[in-house]
Amino acid sequence: MISKKSSIPAFFLIPLLTLAGCAGESPDSSSESENGSEDRTQISFIHWRGEDKEVFDDIIAQFEEEYPEIGVEMNIYPSEQYQATGQRMLTDGSTGDVFTSFPGAQFEAIANAGFFEDLSGEDFVGNFDESLITVGEKDGQQLALPYQLVFNMPVYNKGMFDELGLEVPKSWTEFQEMADTLLENDITPIAFPGADIGPNQFMNSMMMNNAPDEDVFQKLQNGEESLTNEWWVKTLEDFQLLEQKGYIQPDALGTSQDSAMAMVANEEAAMLATGSYHMASLLDLNPELELDLMAPITVEESEAEYEGINTATFMLAVNSNSEKKEQAKEFIRFLSRPEIASQYANETGQHLTVNDVEYESEVLQNTAYWIDERKTRFQPRFLITNAQVEAAVLSSIENVLGGADPMEAAEEAQQIVEENLE
Repeated sequence: MISKKSSIPAFFLIPLLTLAGCAGESPDSSSESENGSEDRTQISFIHWRGEDKEVFDDIIAQFEEEYPEIGVEMNIYPSEQYQATGQRMLTDGSTGDVFTSFPGAQFEAIANAGFFEDLSGEDFVGNFDESLITVGEKDGQQLALPYQLVFNMPVYNKGMFDELGLEVPKSWTEFQEMADTLLENDITPIAFPGADIGPNQFMNSMMMNNAPDEDVFQKLQNGEESLTNEWWVKTLEDFQLLEQKGYIQPDALGTSQDSAMAMVANEEAAMLATGSYHMASLLDLNPELELDLMAPITVEESEAEYEGINTATFMLAVNSNSEKKEQAKEFIRFLSRPEIASQYANETGQHLTVNDVEYESEVLQNTAYWIDERKTRFQPRFLITNAQVEAAVLSSIENVLGGADPMEAAEEAQQIVEENLE
């Protein structure tokens, strides 16, 4: 079963950068229609999922056909830009009548700024699995509704494993044996997109059993834990082992997401160190792939408490500063209909938190067992609520992959943690 996390620790202030325009997807305006009525209410919908543009275009068209009095203008921003500037865009209520939020730090910052409209009393909240939307709760209010259920752990080529007679490793020893077999067959075990994603996703499964205490990062920020303790030093040593043994590709820190995905699609690499959200894109590149999910178990089998990582994310919300709240809620109600959610799930390759979704795609059907049958924990990185601490944690991994000694990298990162405690 998914390990439920009922709350996210205290907030940090997201830097308020000036939004200089979208560097990724161009804004997609659905404001004009054949009706062209001046009485039409235009709402703004902002998010970071550029790969979902096509399906959202279709869903928005369906919504506008059913509700001709409401138009939806969608704007998509690169995820890093969205995390940095999302809060600022909500300030005057003119943008983001419906917006999305990451769980953890961004959610806490926006909540403390008072930009979430309380959705607790809305009937459409009942369309969601109540056990999967707790990360959108704060102080007894349902401020946001996570739409996606993502598994932030490596995607692997199950067909390749079957051909080579490999089984999913259940311990760190078995993981290394598996990786050695792949290398013997001229296959890179793990494609690591260090240039743009870095260790943001892979760190979660690499540390989940080294530090099974789900409050470890809260304790780190409270001064009760240290990055120089065994749980984090071992994690850094495990990353060092991956690099030294060639289990990740050369120049991993300079490899882009697209290049890493191409390695897996071309079967040059067996695993992609990101998460379930990339499975659909991999199948677009190579429809012949048979994919599944696999988190490295970095301890002995008897010591493993978790099998993987989950994140309820892409949190739908209504801007409390909006003058079009009722229309915004109508759009979220539409997105939470089982038939609309099913379309979104199957066309984007995402598991969702909405009840009664029918997964038609083979890859979603084959990985649905992770929802109910495997023990996963909420993504640890999203429980780091201080931006400087998060950057220090991630940089320590990058430093080790760049050749630094694990303990020295841990000590350098811990110094930054302590400076922020002061």
